[in-house]
Amino acid sequence: MTGREESTSSRTDDPGAPAARPADPVAVRRVPALVTALADTRDLPDGPGRLVALERLAERADAAGDARSAVDARFALIEAYLLNGERWRLVEPVRRCRAAADHRSELLDDAEAGLLLRYQRYAVEALLGTPRVGLDQTRSLLDDLAHRVGADGPDASTVAELRCRIADHLGDEPTARHWYQRWAGTRPGPTGGCPGCAPARRAELLAGWGEWRAALAELRECAGDPEDCTDQPERALVAELLPGLRAGEPERAAAAHVRAYRRHRRERAAFPYLAAHLRFCALGGHLERGLEILAEQLPRLDRPTDDLAAMEFAAAGALVCGLAVEAGLGGRTVHRPAYGDRPATEPDVATLGALLGEIASELAGSFDARNGTGHHSGRMAAWLAERPLAEPVPLPADEPTEDPGDADVTGDSRAGDERTADGPGERELVTLTLDMITMALDRRGDRYRVDEGGTVVGRWGAAVIQFRRAGERGEVLHARTMAARRLPVARRAEAYAFCNAWNHDRLLPKAYAHDLGEELVLAGDVATDLAHGVAPAQLLVLVDAAIATGVAYAEAVAALP
Repeated sequence: MTGREESTSSRTDDPGAPAARPADPVAVRRVPALVTALADTRDLPDGPGRLVALERLAERADAAGDARSAVDARFALIEAYLLNGERWRLVEPVRRCRAAADHRSELLDDAEAGLLLRYQRYAVEALLGTPRVGLDQTRSLLDDLAHRVGADGPDASTVAELRCRIADHLGDEPTARHWYQRWAGTRPGPTGGCPGCAPARRAELLAGWGEWRAALAELRECAGDPEDCTDQPERALVAELLPGLRAGEPERAAAAHVRAYRRHRRERAAFPYLAAHLRFCALGGHLERGLEILAEQLPRLDRPTDDLAAMEFAAAGALVCGLAVEAGLGGRTVHRPAYGDRPATEPDVATLGALLGEIASELAGSFDARNGTGHHSGRMAAWLAERPLAEPVPLPADEPTEDPGDADVTGDSRAGDERTADGPGERELVTLTLDMITMALDRRGDRYRVDEGGTVVGRWGAAVIQFRRAGERGEVLHARTMAARRLPVARRAEAYAFCNAWNHDRLLPKAYAHDLGEELVLAGDVATDLAHGVAPAQLLVLVDAAIATGVAYAEAVAALP
C-alpha cells in the first residue's frame, strides 16, 4: 500500500489563487517595518530566496513580539512549501502557528483557524511521503488534531483516515483495518481533503491488503456521484489498474491505463501514479510499453515529488527491467540525462534495473529506519519478485475516444454529449464547439473545469488559462492567460513597461495589466478567428500554442524582481 497523500491542487474552484486568507481579524500590535517587509517578500519570485526571506521574517517578528506578522509570514511560508512540493517542511511552521494561536485566541478568525487545521492535516500526511519527518512529531500533531476536531465532529472521519493510513504505512494492518471501518462510507469534513479522491485512497488501501474486488467495488460505488475534482477520473483509473489485472479484468485495466497515462505523462504532480502504470505494464505483459514509459519518465526521478513516490517508481522500473531481461530485452539501452554533477549515460536495461533496485532499496531502508519496522523493504522486495498475471491483451488506441465502459467507473463529466466515436476526422473543417476544445485538452492529458458560461479553465504551472468561444456565432477561439503572481499597484509603471516590452518582442499572447484596485493582474490574450471552420488537428495546434506561450508569459512575470 502506498499511503499516497492527496494533491493540494486537486480542485480548480479558483485555479489561480493560492490558499487565500482574509484581512487581519483583530487589532494586534504590529511593527510597520515588518508589515512592509512581508509585503515585499511576498512579491519575490518563487524559489529558495523567497523561502529564506520568509523564514527570516518570521524569526524577526517573533523577536519583535509581532505575533500577527509572524503568523502571516509562516502562513505564506506554508503556502510556498506546498507550491514547491516540500510538504515535509510544514511541521515546524504549523507547530509555531498553532502555539501562537493557542496563546492568543484572538489572533486568528474562524476562516484562518480552519485553514490552519487543514495545514495541520497536510503536516501529518507528510510522514507518509518522506522519512525526514519524525514519527513522534507526527503522532503529536495527529493527537492534537483529533482533540481539536472532537470524536463526533465533522472531521472525525479525517482523523480516522489519517490513523488508518499511518498504521498501514507502518505495516500494522490490524490497526489500519480498525480505523478503516470508522473511515469507510464517510465523506471528508472541512479539513479532510477532496471528497472525489477519498474512494481512490480507500481503494489503494484495499488493494494493498489483497482485497482486489473490494477495491474495484469501492471505485464503482462512487462512480455515479462524480465530484468537482480535477484529479478525476484519472486517479480512480490508476487505483483500479492492479486490482483489475488480479481480478481477471485485463481489458478494463488496459483501457484505464491508456486513458490515465495520456494525462499523467505530462503532469509533474502525477509522478506518484507512474509506479502503478509501470507495474501494470510489467504484470500485464506489456514490457515494450513499460520500457518506453520508463525511458520517457526517468528524468523525473531526479526531482521527485516525495521520497515515497521515488521509491515506488524506482522499484516498479526495476521490475520492468528485470522482466525485460528475462524476455531477452536486457541489451537495449536507455538514455539517462545529465543531472547536477552526474553526466549523461546510456545504461542497458539490465544495468538500469540494478541501479533502480538499489535506489528503491536505499529509500525503503530509510523509511524502515525511521519507522522501526521492515515493512517497506519487504514490500519493495515483494514487488520485485512479482511475475506477469495474465497474457497481454491489446491496448486501446491512444486516442481520447469515449469508451462506453468508462462511465460506470469514472463518472467523468468532462466530455460533452456531442462527442461520439463518429466525430469529425482530424483534418475535416467543422464549426468550433466547446466539445472540440475539451477534446483537445483531453488529448493533451490536461485537467480543467468548465463553468456555467461554457468557459474552460485550467492551471498550467504559473499560468491560469481560460478558453472560450467568442464572436457573434462563437466562431472565435479566445484564450486568456493570467499570471498567478500579482503585483502591487505601486508597481504599475513597471508592469506597463514589462507588457510593452513583451508585446514588442513577441507575437503571443497580447500582454496587458489589469488593475484590481490594490493589486495588478498581468494577463494576456490570444484570439483566432475560425469563421471558416477548424479541423481537430488544427485546433490542437492552436491550444498547444496558447498554453505554451501563456506559460512562458506567466513564468516571465514570476521571474520579475
